[in-house]
Amino acid sequence: MKLKYSSKLFLSLVGAAFLLMSCEKEDAMVVDRVISPVLVTVAGSAFTAAEPVNVTATIYELDKSGLLDHTVGIDSIPLSNLAIKVKLNATTLADLTTDQKGKVIITKTWSELGLAAPKAGNTVNIEFSGSHKGQAFTKPARVQVK
Repeated sequence: MKLKYSSKLFLSLVGAAFLLMSCEKEDAMVVDRVISPVLVTVAGSAFTAAEPVNVTATIYELDKSGLLDHTVGIDSIPLSNLAIKVKLNATTLADLTTDQKGKVIITKTWSELGLAAPKAGNTVNIEFSGSHKGQAFTKPARVQVK
Protein backbone atom coordinates (compact mmCIF):
# COMPACT_ATOMS: atom_id res chain seq x y z
CA MET A 1 0.00 0.00 0.00
CA LYS A 2 2.86 2.31 0.80
CA LEU A 3 4.21 1.68 -2.71
CA LYS A 4 0.86 2.58 -4.26
CA TYR A 5 0.79 5.99 -2.56
CA SER A 6 4.45 6.61 -3.39
CA SER A 7 3.89 6.03 -7.09
CA LYS A 8 0.83 8.32 -7.07
CA LEU A 9 2.82 11.00 -5.24
CA PHE A 10 5.68 10.63 -7.71
CA LEU A 11 3.36 10.90 -10.71
CA SER A 12 1.67 13.95 -9.17
CA LEU A 13 5.05 15.65 -8.65
CA VAL A 14 6.11 14.89 -12.23
CA GLY A 15 2.81 16.25 -13.54
CA ALA A 16 3.12 19.42 -11.47
CA ALA A 17 6.71 19.92 -12.61
CA PHE A 18 5.62 19.49 -16.24
CA LEU A 19 2.91 22.13 -15.85
CA LEU A 20 5.30 24.57 -14.18
CA MET A 21 7.84 24.25 -16.97
CA SER A 22 6.17 26.24 -19.71
CA CYS A 23 7.74 28.32 -22.46
CA GLU A 24 7.19 32.03 -22.79
CA LYS A 25 6.27 33.32 -26.20
CA GLU A 26 8.27 36.34 -27.39
CA ASP A 27 6.18 38.95 -29.16
CA ALA A 28 9.00 40.68 -31.01
CA MET A 29 12.24 39.52 -32.55
CA VAL A 30 15.14 39.34 -30.14
CA VAL A 31 17.66 40.93 -32.54
CA ASP A 32 16.98 44.60 -33.24
CA ARG A 33 18.47 44.76 -36.72
CA VAL A 34 17.32 46.98 -39.56
CA ILE A 35 17.78 45.98 -43.18
CA SER A 36 20.21 48.25 -44.99
CA PRO A 37 18.50 50.62 -47.41
CA VAL A 38 21.33 50.26 -49.93
CA LEU A 39 23.86 47.81 -51.34
CA VAL A 40 27.48 48.96 -51.07
CA THR A 41 30.23 47.22 -53.05
CA VAL A 42 33.88 48.04 -52.44
CA ALA A 43 36.72 47.56 -54.94
CA GLY A 44 40.39 47.91 -54.12
CA SER A 45 41.75 46.04 -51.13
CA ALA A 46 45.48 45.38 -51.60
CA PHE A 47 48.22 47.86 -52.56
CA THR A 48 52.00 47.91 -52.39
CA ALA A 49 53.73 50.11 -49.82
CA ALA A 50 54.95 52.44 -52.60
CA GLU A 51 51.60 53.09 -54.29
CA PRO A 52 48.67 55.16 -52.98
CA VAL A 53 45.57 53.48 -51.61
CA ASN A 54 42.77 53.88 -54.15
CA VAL A 55 39.43 52.45 -52.98
CA THR A 56 36.16 52.70 -54.91
CA ALA A 57 32.74 52.17 -53.35
CA THR A 58 29.58 51.87 -55.44
CA ILE A 59 26.23 52.49 -53.78
CA TYR A 60 23.02 50.99 -55.17
CA GLU A 61 19.39 51.30 -54.19
CA LEU A 62 17.63 47.95 -54.39
CA ASP A 63 14.38 48.04 -56.37
CA LYS A 64 12.38 45.06 -55.10
CA SER A 65 9.22 45.76 -57.09
CA GLY A 66 9.95 42.82 -59.41
CA LEU A 67 10.77 40.39 -56.60
CA LEU A 68 7.92 38.00 -57.39
CA ASP A 69 8.56 38.05 -61.16
CA HIS A 70 11.41 35.66 -61.99
CA THR A 71 12.10 37.51 -65.25
CA VAL A 72 12.70 40.81 -63.40
CA GLY A 73 13.97 40.05 -59.88
CA ILE A 74 15.68 42.67 -57.72
CA ASP A 75 17.18 45.57 -59.66
CA SER A 76 20.22 47.54 -58.46
CA ILE A 77 19.94 51.24 -59.28
CA PRO A 78 23.07 53.41 -58.77
CA LEU A 79 22.45 56.21 -56.28
CA SER A 80 23.79 59.55 -57.50
CA ASN A 81 24.37 62.70 -55.39
CA LEU A 82 24.43 60.76 -52.11
CA ALA A 83 26.67 62.18 -49.35
CA ILE A 84 29.20 59.61 -48.08
CA LYS A 85 31.62 59.92 -45.17
CA VAL A 86 34.78 57.82 -45.25
CA LYS A 87 36.04 57.16 -41.73
CA LEU A 88 39.14 55.69 -40.11
CA ASN A 89 38.79 54.90 -36.39
CA ALA A 90 35.81 57.29 -36.04
CA THR A 91 37.83 60.09 -37.68
CA THR A 92 36.50 61.42 -40.98
CA LEU A 93 38.98 60.95 -43.82
CA ALA A 94 36.80 62.46 -46.53
CA ASP A 95 33.32 63.78 -47.26
CA LEU A 96 32.39 62.61 -50.75
CA THR A 97 29.34 62.60 -53.02
CA THR A 98 28.44 59.75 -55.36
CA ASP A 99 28.63 60.40 -59.10
CA GLN A 100 25.99 59.43 -61.71
CA LYS A 101 27.15 55.80 -61.52
CA GLY A 102 26.83 55.73 -57.73
CA LYS A 103 30.61 55.67 -57.21
CA VAL A 104 32.91 57.41 -54.74
CA ILE A 105 36.69 57.10 -54.98
CA ILE A 106 39.07 57.81 -52.13
CA THR A 107 42.80 58.07 -52.72
CA LYS A 108 45.11 58.34 -49.70
CA THR A 109 48.70 57.55 -48.85
CA TRP A 110 49.53 54.90 -46.27
CA SER A 111 50.75 57.59 -43.87
CA GLU A 112 47.36 59.36 -44.13
CA LEU A 113 45.82 56.03 -43.11
CA GLY A 114 48.04 55.82 -40.02
CA LEU A 115 50.84 53.62 -41.36
CA ALA A 116 54.04 55.69 -41.46
CA ALA A 117 56.14 52.64 -42.42
CA PRO A 118 53.80 50.17 -44.17
CA LYS A 119 54.95 46.55 -44.28
CA ALA A 120 53.48 43.61 -46.16
CA GLY A 121 50.51 42.24 -44.25
CA ASN A 122 49.58 45.50 -42.47
CA THR A 123 45.85 46.25 -42.69
CA VAL A 124 43.69 49.32 -42.16
CA ASN A 125 39.93 49.27 -41.59
CA ILE A 126 37.91 52.08 -43.13
CA GLU A 127 34.16 52.70 -43.25
CA PHE A 128 31.84 54.17 -45.85
CA SER A 129 28.82 55.75 -44.09
CA GLY A 130 25.76 57.61 -45.24
CA SER A 131 22.00 57.86 -44.97
CA HIS A 132 19.29 57.04 -47.51
CA LYS A 133 15.54 57.54 -47.00
CA GLY A 134 16.12 58.32 -43.34
CA GLN A 135 18.03 55.10 -42.64
CA ALA A 136 21.74 55.27 -41.80
CA PHE A 137 24.16 52.66 -43.16
CA THR A 138 27.83 51.79 -42.78
CA LYS A 139 29.97 49.49 -44.92
CA PRO A 140 33.32 48.43 -43.45
CA ALA A 141 36.25 47.79 -45.80
CA ARG A 142 39.79 46.56 -45.20
CA VAL A 143 42.84 47.59 -47.19
CA GLN A 144 46.08 45.66 -46.94
CA VAL A 145 49.71 46.26 -47.83
CA LYS A 146 50.93 43.72 -50.41
